[in-house]
Amino acid sequence: MASSHCSIALLCLLVFCFISANSVSSSSHYSDEQESVYQVLEAINSGIDWRSLFPDDFCDSAPHGIVCEYFFDDNGTISTPHITELNFGYVSDFSPNPPCSFNSTLSPRLSSFTYLRKLFFYQCFTATMVSFPGFLSTLGSTLEELVFIDNPSLVGTLSGNLGNLTALRRFILSGSSVSGEIPDEIGGLLELEEVTISRNPFHGVVPQSLGNLKKLKVLDLSYNGLKGNLPDSIGKMTELVKLDLGSNRFDGGIPESLVGLQELEFLDLSYNHFGNFGIPPFLAEMPRLREVYLSGNPLGGQIPEIWEKLGGILRLGLSGLGLDGKIPASMGVSLRNICFLGLDHNNLEGTVPEEFGFLESVLEMNLENNRLTGRLPFSAKFSARIGKKLKLAGNPNLCIDGEAQENGSLGYLKFCNKPSKPDAVLFSSSESSSPVQSSLLLIIFLGLFLTFCL
Repeated sequence: MASSHCSIALLCLLVFCFISANSVSSSSHYSDEQESVYQVLEAINSGIDWRSLFPDDFCDSAPHGIVCEYFFDDNGTISTPHITELNFGYVSDFSPNPPCSFNSTLSPRLSSFTYLRKLFFYQCFTATMVSFPGFLSTLGSTLEELVFIDNPSLVGTLSGNLGNLTALRRFILSGSSVSGEIPDEIGGLLELEEVTISRNPFHGVVPQSLGNLKKLKVLDLSYNGLKGNLPDSIGKMTELVKLDLGSNRFDGGIPESLVGLQELEFLDLSYNHFGNFGIPPFLAEMPRLREVYLSGNPLGGQIPEIWEKLGGILRLGLSGLGLDGKIPASMGVSLRNICFLGLDHNNLEGTVPEEFGFLESVLEMNLENNRLTGRLPFSAKFSARIGKKLKLAGNPNLCIDGEAQENGSLGYLKFCNKPSKPDAVLFSSSESSSPVQSSLLLIIFLGLFLTFCL
């Protein structure tokens, strides 16, 4: 009996020692993470005494933007704390992340957070040059969001720095000085749902490998120096909802493979060098489109009759495309939900379709600098509702009725000549009376004469 009690006691002691050892190990590991947080905060803003302000466990009390979570072992019995989010750079009173200083840097201790899911920097690197952190590749098994917004002093390249981030779902690099080419390795990050690489000095072509990103919903490569033809592989990203390639130097034709983007709602290809192929008719086969911007490309041609299937469009930018011919009346019939329509700086001619006067949702319409002529179909109520956002200058042969000019915003247009109306006065004393009027007068006088004589 005594032997049995001894065995049980020994077993309990072993279990206690095992739990204690794991707890000490976990506590020691978390203490390392806590120290790493202090060092990262001091690198971001050395002017704040972070250790005095936050002397306690970061899982109990931490600055906004520092997130700690507890993890359980496979048996669900032992919990261990780990840092999972680091957000730096004051955004607003609703997101008062630790503020960065003018001499912020990146601490290499960032690579020690082996459970980190999100790393966020907003306006942190604005004076002191900081290289894009290649050491983040060590976080490949956990990091899901990597965000750098408005960090003009962030330099370096992406090549060789992303390939191990296989868990990455969201990558944003916007408003930095990181340059070079978009690396082919980005196409191997198959969990990506958003790639925003905008307002940076990137150059070169878009890698074909982007077509491998089957889960991608947002691709924004706007405001770089990218050039060449768009790869057909873009059409394979069938989950894409937003595609923004505006303000680059792409040329050639707009690839017809884009028709494969059946979920696409936002398309911006504006201010590139796509040319000589006209507005792509295949847009009619993309019924989910809500915003389309093609402005600033020398596409040429006439406006195609594709609007019947695109009635859901809210904003349409077709400025400066070199368009000629007439504006189709079908645009006024089908685009009943449109809020913004830009057709300015083209060579469009003829009258503005009467149907445009019934676009009740439109808040801004720009038809400036074309060769439009004739009477405008807009009522006084329509003109007053849009006000100065109804832009018609640069069409010297357009005219407007006086009653449609009540709000005065179209004062630069001439008044239309009043249509001639038949004279409603039957009798006239003028010498230019018509033969019909003279005959009627003669008959009346003869009738009166006969009446009195008889």
